[in-house]
Amino acid sequence: MLRLLTTLEGAGEHLIQPLGHHQLLLVLLELSLLLLMSRGLGEVMRRINFPPVVGELLAGVLLGPSLFGLLFPNLYAEVFPQSQQQSDLLSVVSWLGVLCLLIVTGLETDLKLIIRKGKTALLISLGGIVIPFVTGFGLGWFLPETFLADPNKRLVFSLFIATAMSISAVPVIAKVLMDLNLIRRDIGQVTLAAGMTDDTIGWILLSVVSGLASSGKFDFGTVFRSVSAAILFLAIAFTIGRTIVDQILRWVDDKVGGVTASLSVLLVLSFLAAAFTQYLGIEAALGAFVVGILAGQSRRFSREAGHILEVFTAGFLAPIFFASAGLKVNLLALLEPQTLIFGLLVLAVACVGKFTGAYLGSRAGGLSHWEGMAMGSGMNARGAMEIVVATIGLSLGVLNSQMYSIILMVAIITSLMAPPLLRWSLSKVTIGEEEAQRLEQEELASRSFIKQIHRVLIPTRGGANIQLAAQLVGYMAHQNHTEVTLLYADDKSRAEASQAATAEKDTIAVAAFTAASQVMQLPDDSTLQKKIESGSNKVEAIINEANKGYDLIVLGASEKTRSKDSLFNLIVDRVIQEAPCATMVVKSHLSEAEAESSTTAQQPLKSILVPTVGTEYSKNAVEVASTIAAQTGAIVTIVNVINLPPIEYILYERRTLHPMKDIASDLLEQQAVISRSFGADVQTRILKGTSPEMEILNFAANQNFDLIILGSNIRMVTGRVFFGHRVDAILKKAHCPVAVITAP
Repeated sequence: MLRLLTTLEGAGEHLIQPLGHHQLLLVLLELSLLLLMSRGLGEVMRRINFPPVVGELLAGVLLGPSLFGLLFPNLYAEVFPQSQQQSDLLSVVSWLGVLCLLIVTGLETDLKLIIRKGKTALLISLGGIVIPFVTGFGLGWFLPETFLADPNKRLVFSLFIATAMSISAVPVIAKVLMDLNLIRRDIGQVTLAAGMTDDTIGWILLSVVSGLASSGKFDFGTVFRSVSAAILFLAIAFTIGRTIVDQILRWVDDKVGGVTASLSVLLVLSFLAAAFTQYLGIEAALGAFVVGILAGQSRRFSREAGHILEVFTAGFLAPIFFASAGLKVNLLALLEPQTLIFGLLVLAVACVGKFTGAYLGSRAGGLSHWEGMAMGSGMNARGAMEIVVATIGLSLGVLNSQMYSIILMVAIITSLMAPPLLRWSLSKVTIGEEEAQRLEQEELASRSFIKQIHRVLIPTRGGANIQLAAQLVGYMAHQNHTEVTLLYADDKSRAEASQAATAEKDTIAVAAFTAASQVMQLPDDSTLQKKIESGSNKVEAIINEANKGYDLIVLGASEKTRSKDSLFNLIVDRVIQEAPCATMVVKSHLSEAEAESSTTAQQPLKSILVPTVGTEYSKNAVEVASTIAAQTGAIVTIVNVINLPPIEYILYERRTLHPMKDIASDLLEQQAVISRSFGADVQTRILKGTSPEMEILNFAANQNFDLIILGSNIRMVTGRVFFGHRVDAILKKAHCPVAVITAP
């Protein structure tokens, strides 16, 4: 026992002590001051139409030795002591800001955009990298030794300066384009694509140069290892890694679900990748950036989680990082004659090199003079990315405080220059007819119901109703990359059921899945999943699954559990009431007994009827019908019923009917334009009568339509689902299948 106590006493001498009271006090005070100043000045800059990052950087400069340290040296020394341990505490928060900023940048990186604008973007990017890299390398080679942290590492220093001169700031460029409402213009897309390509190449260069700096020497073996590690990491990430990240996000979404889980797994994967690239010697920033890109491409990543991370980063981590970077800047040192002269020289080389390279690349890519001017102006903005580069250079011992201050000055001034120059040059760029048509199509798509459907849930127990519903989903899936989930919901868990009951349930589920999947015929780019889920009741099992980020629930209209108090049946009615997303309920023309037991082939669809009253719900029905018609060759007939006045107003009919016809014609033409935009063959009809639902039913029967699609909102009447008398009447009396589309 004595020996054990002695051992414990000895071990106690080596225990890691908790963070000291004064150290914690200081780091909390530092974070408060930096956040207050950076967010305050950032908002000031935003209001005068400059990037907030400029104000966030200036906050650190003002709290640093340039102003706060000059006016109140004793207080400055107390709040920001020159202690390595205290500085490291602030650096940890700053590095979290760097990594989260790059994750967010990765989430916003559109690889399809880069590929679509590939040739032009690549030429601009190469021009915007090669020329600044060459001029930056020459600058680094001839700068006086006083600007070098280690005069014996001039080659690595020159490569680092060259990389710093080559980088651009996509967030600054994107913000200006958004402010000018040019983000979706051709010139805006090319600018973003070029900036993203530029940054991607820039991070690879930075990783290689950082590897050289870490090794402390330059030789071809080191270069080869750094380049090979970067290329190998990127190759694995964008092949196997893409699938791994997507599968992990899918698994977490299926098993856990929710925004919190999605955000947590993103951060875990990003930090692991950052640790891996840091281990390889190619910089942690690249790993976080790449995982951000991969997560952004996954359909299962929660956009809300990405938004939360962006807000938290923009509101806390990024301002702390930028302000911390500004703390290291000493403007007094920049005012020294030699530093000022060479600082202005660095600024001139940075601006001329980037502008010239981007302009020449734009002209080589076929852009006009003013488009080239806009490219040069936009790509010249360094902003946040330059600061990240400078911070890495300082931490690796490549840059001294003097050169670090100069590079931050370049980042601030180029970020201030970019917005007015971009506004001026882009105002000279005219829009072409083809681009105008594309923008109009994108505007329509942004308001489209069907184009927002990417994940579809189909609860099924077999039968003709759900088979027809699955057939319609198969046609709709041609509009977007769609993930369809067939769900067999049960009210008893597998753990509670006997082995025989479980086997029977599995057999029924497989039969239901097979019946639905056979008629669905999804396109190659869609995916199909099959699930068996349990809850305290079937509705709970369906809603629990629906809450995992689905865009549409598709239901069969009738089952044996139908009640006189329900529109369809108790289960379907409750699902419609509690659904977190849009629903589509499909009712076939078969009798209830046939609908529950039949296995049907694909039903031919040659003509589709869509009644409309011009509401958003009617437009949704038109979009669904048009998508189905575009795949089947069916003709879509859009009708509007003029409700004739009662007999006592018959004397006024001639006077009132003509304006009503004009309104109906305009309404139908608007809906027809939407239908044609989906590639459907469409015709319109105006019907007249005192009972719109009977006019629709008679017209549908006389013209022998194969399907009626209705749009409706959900109304609650004494606890049951109610779509309105007209929709209810059509559902009950139609001779052909009916689908009702609702939106939450």
